[in-house]
Amino acid sequence: MPIRKEHDFLGELEIPNTVYWGVQTARALENFRISNSTLTDSHGLIRAFGYVKKAAALANMDLGVLDAGIGRAICAACDELIAGKLHDQFPIDPIQGGAGTSTNMNANEVIANRALELLGRAKGDYDFCHPNNHVNCSQSTNDAYPTAFRIALHLELKALMERMVHLHEGFSRKGAEFADVIKMGRTQLQDAVPMTLGQEFGAYATTIAEDVARVGEALELLLEINMGATAIGTGINAPAGYSAVVCRHLRALTGLDLRLSVNLVEATWDNGAYVQISGVLKRFAVKLSKICNDLRLLSSGPRTGINEINLPRLQPGSSIMPGKVNPVIPEVVNQVCFDVIGKDVTVTMAAEAGQLELNVMEPIIALTLFTAVWRLANACTALRDKCVDGITANRERCYDLVKQSVGIVTNLVPVIGYEKAAAAAREALQTGRSLADVVLEQGMLTHEELDDLLAPENMLQPARATLKKAR
Repeated sequence: MPIRKEHDFLGELEIPNTVYWGVQTARALENFRISNSTLTDSHGLIRAFGYVKKAAALANMDLGVLDAGIGRAICAACDELIAGKLHDQFPIDPIQGGAGTSTNMNANEVIANRALELLGRAKGDYDFCHPNNHVNCSQSTNDAYPTAFRIALHLELKALMERMVHLHEGFSRKGAEFADVIKMGRTQLQDAVPMTLGQEFGAYATTIAEDVARVGEALELLLEINMGATAIGTGINAPAGYSAVVCRHLRALTGLDLRLSVNLVEATWDNGAYVQISGVLKRFAVKLSKICNDLRLLSSGPRTGINEINLPRLQPGSSIMPGKVNPVIPEVVNQVCFDVIGKDVTVTMAAEAGQLELNVMEPIIALTLFTAVWRLANACTALRDKCVDGITANRERCYDLVKQSVGIVTNLVPVIGYEKAAAAAREALQTGRSLADVVLEQGMLTHEELDDLLAPENMLQPARATLKKAR
């Protein structure tokens, strides 16, 4: 394999001449073998670095600190990253020491070597386009990395919102489909009062819509960037006016309403936005897991459980019990939610670990949030397409449970009073008789009154009756 020799201040290394990365990426490959994953998996982050490095090159050309020919070649290389090319040239582990310096230098080296090719030069011929002097001009890892991270996370969260809306629409349609299916509501896993299956599924749709809105609010936090802060927020080594110019170019390139932080020193170490976003993801995961718990309970059985709904039958559920089918999609979504909930602790601890003018733990925050977003997005799609759309209602089973339940006694309380209602429920439970038989036998109500009170339409709305005198 042809090689080239590159050096940094620690010494010289041999680099395969087929690759676009260089010596600092090679050192990261040697030092960080942690997660068995690579930056290549983080396509959004690589594209975001393309935006950041191109905006920086444009700003540096505007301000006269970067040769126009070199700047145009850098921009062309960045366009390739943005278009999805060269992503296989990011081989390092996303979990790394150095506050993301290895990731930043991986981008600088790939862009520099591709720019050299576009200039008709050989890879590694850094006299003509240098990873630090030219591609990283007016930047530091401490502003380039978090800016790219925020842009990428914004785009990933937008994609998650689309999947959440997709799931919301699925539950909303089922809510309409099941609007006339009378069933028992339950609290503490005990019979409560009647409702419709449509109301139950409509509530799932509503809670997901609430979290779509919460994610949308969290997106605003990512629009504040510290580009131009360089090392610690003082802007050292950047030309006057650079922050405003590079931010203007980033807005134009990304279409995002990016704005500079009012205090670049604070913005360089503050990870509070990530803590809040992680909390929003955890909130959604908690509620999504609860919904999956409900789906598993409502479909339990089929002969000895609640069995009010049927989930799609996707695969055999046992290697020993023939005919068993498990609720595999809600189960896998539960597990994704547990993972996301746990990841919130990682983000919290990493954000807390910042010291003085920098938080060096941002790489694990980035990987954790990206992974949480990707998994939640895939979980939303699986739940909608493989489960929710195929759910059917066992209408007769639902209504039979309503008729058998003593929970319907609640609808009699405004007419016969709490004490008589409680006595009727107690006797029905003790004797195994129906509530209606007990009420009629004791003369609490007439057939007509009881039929009216227990009519489905009257059990699903605020009471119209008033307390009657004891018979």
